[in-house]
Amino acid sequence: MNTTRPLALVTGASAGIGAAYARGLAAEGYDLILVARRADRLKQLAAELAGQHSVNAQPFPADLTRDDELKGVEDRIAQEERLEFLLNNAGFGGTGRFYESPLEQVNAMHRLHVMATLRLAHAALRKMTARGKGTVVNVSSVAAFVARPGSVSYHATKAWMNAFTEGLYLELKQARSPVRVQALCPGYTLTEFHEVLGVDRKRVAASLWTPVDEVVEASLEGLKRNQLFVVPGWRYKFIVALLRVLPRALLHAGSSIGSRKSA
Repeated sequence: MNTTRPLALVTGASAGIGAAYARGLAAEGYDLILVARRADRLKQLAAELAGQHSVNAQPFPADLTRDDELKGVEDRIAQEERLEFLLNNAGFGGTGRFYESPLEQVNAMHRLHVMATLRLAHAALRKMTARGKGTVVNVSSVAAFVARPGSVSYHATKAWMNAFTEGLYLELKQARSPVRVQALCPGYTLTEFHEVLGVDRKRVAASLWTPVDEVVEASLEGLKRNQLFVVPGWRYKFIVALLRVLPRALLHAGSSIGSRKSA
């Protein structure tokens, strides 16, 4: 193992944005710790990255909704003196009214999006701020900027992620730390995320689907400019700008109309 290369830890690395981001970091010369539940996919990705970029990529199977397995990843971060990049990407979606959804599913989403993000960022930032070097990227969503019925927890946890990342940004700025943080807020992205959720891609305009590599590229470019919120694609930048200025009452009315149409 090359002990001079920087090290990155990527959660949700088995597919989608996590896997694409791991490829981007490997191309930049990072060794990697790949975290996800699906060990077989992690092993395949690790072999691919090692073969293409001559980096050390280690699979670390873990279910971050479980306290013991999350603690295992925290402990691994604490042991790694070379850690310079953390991507908090693990997550999943859900549909249905909050009060009709299984509590176990709702709880798992909050544990994964909120508690896992919080605990891993805490472990990483303790190391990074002490060394004066490092980056934490939390993968949020355009959904963070608006509330919607039918996916209350998803929108709420992503809104928390944005607020959390912004608070970290301000603390690090106040401390004059060079450590960088970013909230990456993509819209519809061409991954298996929506297939797992059961969303028919044909119901969304083709122009609103963003290639996953463009999402990663936008994030990495945003880091070069120390950009806090990165929204890939001009269409989504426009949508987010509107969401930030429209009256809440108008947004709520739009949500009600959308709910009746989909019912």
